[in-house]
Amino acid sequence: MNHQQPGRRTVLRAGGLAGLAAAAGLAPNPAAAAPAPRPPRIVDLGPAVSQFSLMSAVLTGDTVHIGSRNIEPVQIISVHLPTRKVVARTELTNGHSIQALAADDSGRYLYAGILQKASGDRPNLFRWDLRTPDEPAEPLGSIGDRDVRALTVAPDGVVYAVGGSSGAPALWEYDPTTGGVSNVGTPDPKATLARAVAATRTHAFFGAGTTFNGGGDTSRAALYAYDRSAGTFTSIAPPEMLRDPSIRDLAVLGDRLAVSTAGSTEDAKVALMDLKDLSSYRIATSIGKVAKSFTMIGDTVHYANESGLLAYLPSTNTVTPVAYDGPRLGEIWGVDSRAGKAVVTSAFGFVAEIDPARRTAAVIDLGSAGAPMAPQTVMGIAAGGGHVYVGGNATIARHTPGRDTVVKLRAPGEAKDAVVVDGILYTGQYNSEGIWRHDPRTGRTGQVAAFPSEQNRPLDVTFDEDTGLVLVGVQSDTEGGGALWTYHPRTGRHRSYANPVDDLSCVRGVASRGGVAFLGGDNTAPTGPRSTVVAFDPVAGRELWRIDPWQTAGTAALAVRGRHLYGLSRKGGLFVIDIPRRELIHRADVTSVSNGFAALVTNRGVVYGVSDTTVFRFHPRTFAVSVVVPDIDGGWYSGAHITNDEHGRLYTMRGRNLVRITDRPRY
Repeated sequence: MNHQQPGRRTVLRAGGLAGLAAAAGLAPNPAAAAPAPRPPRIVDLGPAVSQFSLMSAVLTGDTVHIGSRNIEPVQIISVHLPTRKVVARTELTNGHSIQALAADDSGRYLYAGILQKASGDRPNLFRWDLRTPDEPAEPLGSIGDRDVRALTVAPDGVVYAVGGSSGAPALWEYDPTTGGVSNVGTPDPKATLARAVAATRTHAFFGAGTTFNGGGDTSRAALYAYDRSAGTFTSIAPPEMLRDPSIRDLAVLGDRLAVSTAGSTEDAKVALMDLKDLSSYRIATSIGKVAKSFTMIGDTVHYANESGLLAYLPSTNTVTPVAYDGPRLGEIWGVDSRAGKAVVTSAFGFVAEIDPARRTAAVIDLGSAGAPMAPQTVMGIAAGGGHVYVGGNATIARHTPGRDTVVKLRAPGEAKDAVVVDGILYTGQYNSEGIWRHDPRTGRTGQVAAFPSEQNRPLDVTFDEDTGLVLVGVQSDTEGGGALWTYHPRTGRHRSYANPVDDLSCVRGVASRGGVAFLGGDNTAPTGPRSTVVAFDPVAGRELWRIDPWQTAGTAALAVRGRHLYGLSRKGGLFVIDIPRRELIHRADVTSVSNGFAALVTNRGVVYGVSDTTVFRFHPRTFAVSVVVPDIDGGWYSGAHITNDEHGRLYTMRGRNLVRITDRPRY
């Protein structure tokens, strides 16, 4: 991250002149006594993003049970639809999010599977007895994969779970009569993740494919039927689905199996397969790249895409949006049916009962219903124009230092990174949401640029004053490689340049100088350079030169100070490139302060960095690293970030709170 904002040329030029003076041998007399360093001033601005963030939902009777996301403690709340109130809550003893919920046919037991940061001996499968909701959910044990992404309960009460972490995912079985969890097989050794499972008395169905780290020889959509008696797998994927990256969801609807894919270069597919003859099916192309959470209302299948509710009518094999009078749904984490209505749980923090026939919607706000608000782990961060912005799940929190009010802006997905230009916020929105804009003067928030959907994960956002372009580095999860996006705020013109580093590397770091964009590659494939840096003309769309900084891991972050391009690798390597000479001039091990994802920013003529643990800075002449704030331990969901405002104040996270740091080193 290298957020350079308009109106700060004086600061940036001052840093550049200091660097040139040092290069010319004009540094101050090294024999002079150095003044004692002044400690940084740190101001705690309170919780960065506070909400009941959610990632799953399932209906039993008149109650929706909702699993939390990125808040502590991990928990399930139960919302009673007739009274519009939270009537029960339980906490789990492990994990950071609950993506998988499933209830047995009796409605007594609710099973939950968690996502966790690291594998270990702690449980990732839980059960809550809904007859005694005051009793906490009990840990049942662990599936061998780190994360549980989907659960289902067969009619005989046996639970099937899928997920993944490293290596190909397996199908896991929990038998409540024995209390044992067992691995029944890994049907696709090239899959990277499984997010779909369903079961009948005779079979379990396993859906997987490539969700992360795509490209190469990773598999595409994979669908298998597991014979529960014979213990064998049979591939049953409809040929029309094999081009898509993965199977996204499965559900047993009467005598048919509902199947969907996750789209990438093409729209998602939906199919209904005859459970008595799985070779007999109907298939349709959906709308959008997401298709998940199936339910039946009459003769129509209802399900979610990335922004709303869709209806699939098998008799005509057509998919149409469900029209209704009500709020945008954004990302949806549960669709069920009750009394002829679709019960939709939105990541925006509400449950909507949508009547497709009357086109009406009744909305229950979770905060008003009694859901606990809690600080969550966060995404990107940006500052400027008197505000500080922090990205959360389906929201961006706008802080105005000096005021107690925090404004929550609705935005689908996650603002992975952002920059403020002339007081206006521009974000890179995951998943496949392109660039969004928020103008605090009008209060308007919306998408301003869309890009190919396979370029789904923005990683770094910066602004280049010389070209007037917002620059965004991107990763393609399913196809491999990445992209550079450009957007001109004044003209609205936007472009995408696919794989500017190579077919294997995403663009994890972006910095700029004099109209040239510097792109830091991150290659996780077994072969090839790890962290190639490419100098790129973002107007002409062409490479100018490239250099290999000889790192053992991909780029984590880039920043420019004067003539020098600083870079960090994901394994704690520092490298410095002399831009005019196009030469690598410095390398060092800085694992003492940074190991993993990190961020850099140039502020008051000094390059600062932040990791999961530490805020640090580099000496502008010797490049030596020093600690600014130790043990900051920011509550980041997908890598640390640091930014600055027009006044040279730094912003990052300490725990789950936003902090402002004023640092004036005497270099």
